[in-house]
Amino acid sequence: MSSTTPRETLDAAIAFHGHSCPGLAIGIRAVELAERELGELGELDLVAVAETDMCGVDAIQFLTDCTLGKGNFIHRDYGKKAFSFFDRTSGRGFRALLRDTGPSRPGEDREAAIRHFMTLPLDDMFAVTPLACPPPRPAAVLESLRCAQCGEMTMESRTRRYGGKTYCIPCFREIDQKL
Repeated sequence: MSSTTPRETLDAAIAFHGHSCPGLAIGIRAVELAERELGELGELDLVAVAETDMCGVDAIQFLTDCTLGKGNFIHRDYGKKAFSFFDRTSGRGFRALLRDTGPSRPGEDREAAIRHFMTLPLDDMFAVTPLACPPPRPAAVLESLRCAQCGEMTMESRTRRYGGKTYCIPCFREIDQKL
């Protein structure tokens, strides 16, 4: 089996990312897996979680319309080639971990690696684990507070209190290092 994504959509994803590469191919195939497991993505209240910041994240963002700004794309910096997808409406979700299937190491032929990932059966490419946990909560719109040190407005949930004052995280770290 090979990629089910139409060529014009692949070309648009490549243009969005800026180049074709094995990582982008991995993200494209992860989205195909999400559609296979959860159904037509455009009909879902989809949330994507990436455990990496590799090129595949751009494919997921482009093909699913999940973005950091909308709060339905979450980055967890674990350094793993793993992606989770949830449908908030049904509560269903799964985690897909890229299997060690071959040509994805630096120095190997990029075009061969892209062909490999784009033609590999999804079940051979990813280890899929159903998720019993609920999907991540929707993004909250919170009050902005002024940092007592730098004066910049900061989302309330990203502030720290010390000595009766409110600090943004970078300023709090400066204070904490001095203690």
